[in-house]
Amino acid sequence: MDIVLQNFSILSTLGRTARVLFACVCVFGAVLTGAETAVAQSRIDATLTDTIIQNIVVRGNERIESETVRSYMSIDIGDRYSSAEMDRTLKTLFATGLFADVKFSIDGSTIYVDVVENPIINRVLFEGNKAIKEEDFFKEVQLRPRIVYTQARVQADLQRMIELYRRKGRYGATIIPKVIKLPQNRVDLVFEISEGPKTGIGKISILGNKAFGERKLQKIIVTDQSRWWNILSSNDNYDPDRVIYDKEQIRKFYESHGYADFRVASTSAELSPDRKSFYITHVLDEGPQYRVGEIEVETALDELNPEALKKLVRFKPGQIYNADNIEKTIDSLTFVAGSAGFAFVDIRPRIERDREKNLINLTFRVDEGPRVYIERINITGNTRTLERVIRREFMVAEGDSYNKIKLDRSKRRVNALGFFEEVELEEEPGSTRDQTVVSLKVKEKPTGEFSFGIGFSSQDRVAGDLSISERNLLGRGQFLRLRIQGSNRRQQIDISFTEPYLFGRSLVGGFDLFRTLTDYEKEAGYRLESTGLSLRTGFPLNDSARIALRYTIKADDIQVNPLLCPQGPATPSYICQDVGTRTTSTAGYTYYVDKRNDPVKPSRGWDFRLNQDFAGVGGDVNYLRSENIMNWYRRLYFNNVIASATLKTGYIATFKDDGLRLSDRFRKGGQTFRGFEQSGIGPRVTHFLSNHDNDVSTPPILVPLKNGNSLGGRFYSIGTLEVSFPTGLPEEYGVLASVFTEFGTVGVLEDEDLQNFANPEVVSDDLSLRASAGVSIFWDSPFGPIRLDFSKILAKEDYDQTESFRFSAGTRF
Repeated sequence: MDIVLQNFSILSTLGRTARVLFACVCVFGAVLTGAETAVAQSRIDATLTDTIIQNIVVRGNERIESETVRSYMSIDIGDRYSSAEMDRTLKTLFATGLFADVKFSIDGSTIYVDVVENPIINRVLFEGNKAIKEEDFFKEVQLRPRIVYTQARVQADLQRMIELYRRKGRYGATIIPKVIKLPQNRVDLVFEISEGPKTGIGKISILGNKAFGERKLQKIIVTDQSRWWNILSSNDNYDPDRVIYDKEQIRKFYESHGYADFRVASTSAELSPDRKSFYITHVLDEGPQYRVGEIEVETALDELNPEALKKLVRFKPGQIYNADNIEKTIDSLTFVAGSAGFAFVDIRPRIERDREKNLINLTFRVDEGPRVYIERINITGNTRTLERVIRREFMVAEGDSYNKIKLDRSKRRVNALGFFEEVELEEEPGSTRDQTVVSLKVKEKPTGEFSFGIGFSSQDRVAGDLSISERNLLGRGQFLRLRIQGSNRRQQIDISFTEPYLFGRSLVGGFDLFRTLTDYEKEAGYRLESTGLSLRTGFPLNDSARIALRYTIKADDIQVNPLLCPQGPATPSYICQDVGTRTTSTAGYTYYVDKRNDPVKPSRGWDFRLNQDFAGVGGDVNYLRSENIMNWYRRLYFNNVIASATLKTGYIATFKDDGLRLSDRFRKGGQTFRGFEQSGIGPRVTHFLSNHDNDVSTPPILVPLKNGNSLGGRFYSIGTLEVSFPTGLPEEYGVLASVFTEFGTVGVLEDEDLQNFANPEVVSDDLSLRASAGVSIFWDSPFGPIRLDFSKILAKEDYDQTESFRFSAGTRF
């Protein structure tokens, strides 16, 4: 038995040895075969190398010309054959993306190039998409009809679409591209989309926070946890860009509260197994809280006083350090240095930490910077507005010295046009060290407006108006408006046109055509019909002041019930004295000063307007009307809380002892004094003398007028205090609110204004104080701005007419 096993072991060893020897023989044979093949190929290449190419024939091409194919080849007729050049040509032809396959063959001195062309895309279709519109896809993908189809391009577009869905919070979206072959080597490309559920936020955890609670920090970040009541929010789905923004918001918050060493140690986002929600975790490293220590301002410029500059620093010793104030201080110092004539200043803050005392010592070094010139001004994003309309608002031009103050003012001027939703000014290095490129990026917003307004008064009256206007006509910056108003008290049609740069200069020109019919019977006992024309022009006096000139001619026709005039026993005589048509010819001006930081959404500064119109340049009426309007704005302790104060006053003086017609007096209320009806305050006729049934033999009696008739006044003064603030709703909802109080008076009638009153008609003419308070809600809704005013009367006279609610709305295009 042992002998058998020994023999079996010997046989097994011999078998393994034989297999190894066989494998070695196979490898050696393959090497010999490869060597022989290589030798044979080298002999062929050596033979072809001596071949001079006499002809190149392209086969299989349908759309692409043979000459185009040959132009991509690095070998040409008359060249010697080279395998390296043929390999380079093959790679070049494939790199064009025009061919699905390329093969070479050689017969004698002729090279044959056989190609298979990639198809042309006939249509690109998207199926199954609901969350993203087709036009949004086309903004991302590169493939279009009549473009050559390649698999690489399809994959690239597929990744772009997947990324688009991920930005929408849909990480479960799948997209399958399908190709439908058509005749003439064309294809339809169809992306079949399964969007899947929106990937929400399961939980947001914040670890390492000690100074502030987790709930407070979660209010700072934009990303929200998914809740059933957040159906209108888009911030409760996962967006990696938004998470990065959240980290930045947390950092800014901590640094504004003295934590100068703060950092977000890590942020993780884990997708749940069912792929329906993400769990986000922020790990914080707070560090110590610092207070402000010593503050110094250093400068070698003789024209600047360091002590005066020190007063502009936004820090005080001992207060909690706020990193935001560094940039604010630099801006303040830059502005003052620029005002002193230094357009180029270099301000470098030096921050020194005293970690033992937890203090930060600050030093601001102010030096004159190198002179820089504007190489180029780029304007982008103006898809509708002509570039010259924007460029003419710049206070600097290409080639001018760089001036930050003028650039900031230029940005404000562009923003003041009201044509753009966003205006961003950026600076980039120029072609040389002493040059810079200024880029202005704008985002157009609707400038056409189709609006309507509805008001509800305490007397259950409804009034509305309808207007269509375009503030940027054909992108030229021109203003055109057609307005039609219709209500139970007023009908109006007017056309207004304004050219902001007349004759290519900073000169405004425009005109107004109007016709109005206003029914004052309920409040004043008459109707007024006016038809006229106004011509306007204006020009700037300096960077913040301008003056406007105007001339108006109009015909005013005061109408009453024909049964009342000519005057009868029951006629309120104060009305009949003004019945008829008179021509008013006025010349006037407006002086305007604007010192606001932002003309669209001011948060600091003031503006002032003086209007004066002189009637008597021809016509039948003589008076001088003066009005002053002043507004003041100030940001309170919170960024989005703005306080404002407004004061409006006006007075009308007459000449030649002429009385002032009813139609020329001031009337306030409605939108001009919230809480009171239109013409709801001021002098009123509360009774008039009347003979019963027009019987002259009957002694007249004093008859009360329902609600009284408004007489208007020569003088008014109205003040407004208002604080606007966010409502706590997400910013994208566009809802703001304000609390307000308004106070003032309307009155003053001269004897000549009352000369035809029949005693004992009762006229209430005093300058008693009226006041109201309330809440206004502003909603920038998808179909236009909506405003709600809720008012409470604080002071009034018994004969005043009030309203507690007013609503107005409009839409833009």
